[in-house]
Amino acid sequence: MAIVASKIQDYKTKAIGELKNVFTSAGLADGEGTANDFIFADYRGLSVEQITTLRKSLRGKEASFKVVKNNFARLAFEELKTPDVSDYLIGPTAIAIAPKDSNEVAKILMDFVKEAPSLKIKGGLVGNTVYSDKQVEAFSKLPGRLELISMLMSVMNGPARNLAAALNDIPSRLVRTVKAIADQKAGA
Repeated sequence: MAIVASKIQDYKTKAIGELKNVFTSAGLADGEGTANDFIFADYRGLSVEQITTLRKSLRGKEASFKVVKNNFARLAFEELKTPDVSDYLIGPTAIAIAPKDSNEVAKILMDFVKEAPSLKIKGGLVGNTVYSDKQVEAFSKLPGRLELISMLMSVMNGPARNLAAALNDIPSRLVRTVKAIADQKAGA
């Protein structure tokens, strides 16, 4: 018969609090969710060297890759009032925490899966939307935030560039017409 603890032990509450701080470190710490996005992965079969390489590449996007205890992570997410992600907190779990552009983090993870197929993407929490593994893969194929901004700026800059060219063309046409008339009168 198992012994049921009447209260959570102090070291466990401290570990859950620390995990909450990690989840909210670059996000909102108001208890009403986070600004961070999370991608859950099964890291079983990865070597320490591979995990270190993955962490290094994620650090370039200001993201982190943290191995977590499932129960602690589940309780931390519940305390943060996020949507239920307990389906992804089964078996060995690591969480990629993306404080800024989760699309870029998803791309890094999906590229890493091609190199190390033992890494399995379980799903994700982007904003307040829970993604399946297939949705995370599709999300990784979309253009990133900076790419979308540059595409938007290019579209917005096009009409202004065309207007400037058209306005610049009017005086040059006038100059060419006056020069043609002057040449014609000088020849006659």
